[in-house]
Amino acid sequence: LAEYDDYEYRIKEGDHIVLKRGDVYKAVQIQRKKKVIFEKQWILLDNVVGHLYGTTFEIASGGTLQPKEDKETGSSTDVKVAGTDNRNIVDDGKSQKLTRDDIETMKEQGLKNEEIIQQLIDNSSTFNNKTGYAQDKYIKKKKKKYENTVTVLKPTCRIIIFERIKCRHLRYDTLAQMLTLGNIHAGSKVLVFETCAGLVLGAIMERMGGYGSVIQMYPGGGPVRAGVECFGFPAHFHDMLHEFPICHVNALLASTLDTSAKDPTAGWAQERKVKLEEKRRKLAAAAALLEGRNADGLVIASQFHPCSVLLGLIKFLSPSRPFVVFSQFKETLIECYTKLKEQGGTVNLMLTDTWLRHYQVLPDRTHPLLLMSGGGGYLLSGTTVATDHSEPAAEEPAPKRQKVKDSEG
Repeated sequence: LAEYDDYEYRIKEGDHIVLKRGDVYKAVQIQRKKKVIFEKQWILLDNVVGHLYGTTFEIASGGTLQPKEDKETGSSTDVKVAGTDNRNIVDDGKSQKLTRDDIETMKEQGLKNEEIIQQLIDNSSTFNNKTGYAQDKYIKKKKKKYENTVTVLKPTCRIIIFERIKCRHLRYDTLAQMLTLGNIHAGSKVLVFETCAGLVLGAIMERMGGYGSVIQMYPGGGPVRAGVECFGFPAHFHDMLHEFPICHVNALLASTLDTSAKDPTAGWAQERKVKLEEKRRKLAAAAALLEGRNADGLVIASQFHPCSVLLGLIKFLSPSRPFVVFSQFKETLIECYTKLKEQGGTVNLMLTDTWLRHYQVLPDRTHPLLLMSGGGGYLLSGTTVATDHSEPAAEEPAPKRQKVKDSEG
């Protein structure tokens, strides 16, 4: 019964996973007898199948992974002698007696990482003169360099955004605000226009849990969904996903879009005909969802100027529905803000920026981290309202009373 209960938390063949070492993440898929490269090392993922997510593995010879034994070894971390300050320590590169060849020889002999770190400590002429803080920092640095372990994690929105952190400089706190401001929830119909390799799309699908409809508006010849694949969603999640080219939006708004299955491909290969027919079918299905103009939310995160995209797609929303636009630059969102104010139909317009600071929290040394993200971009959010286009009858203003001058005498 216990094995049945934790079945969904165990790693299976074909699963999409995330490898983690320190602050480095990599999304991969488990395939038998297929090597993947991670942190300049080739590893085999066959042995991770059947273990629980979150398990830490050691990289053995040949790139095979073995579960790391949970043993508390204090030999490399317990410091018996420490100096009072570091003023007399000179970083001249001569304090370490071991050479690179010596370390490589120890690796070939099969010494564990803890033993190598202990050898580095024993052969350092300045280690015992360092302060306790400096010794901890030295050990942590060597562990990061020589520790030969990797942790297997289950893909989530927060982890995937770390793995693809360079997507439009979108930060995880900004993405969280987008999901909240867009009121993304199960059972809703959401429009998405993004050029973040499918990262925002995958986050929306994860939040909706496979219930509702997501219509991806895409530029170019086809949608990009590399980020969605990293999540490893079940098959029924993809049933809720639809696609529509952004170039046909104006035709759909003008009711001139033709989705009939014409066949101008006489003489073409049968395989290409099948692909074109499938593309027309998807176009017709997405157009049918959009024609009602009753979408529940709109999310835009693109490298293109969002103004024309926003003004076009907002027409597919029902009244009292939220929308949110992300941009690296506030100038583009200021233009969107101005246009929406001029044309009306929206309320609660807000243009905000996000700011995040990480702190190192350790005994007697808590301070902000020195290397942090400079900015998380800008968000424009608001709510649609119904507009009455009927013009009221013009009323003539009441005539002003003329002043009567008092006659003298």
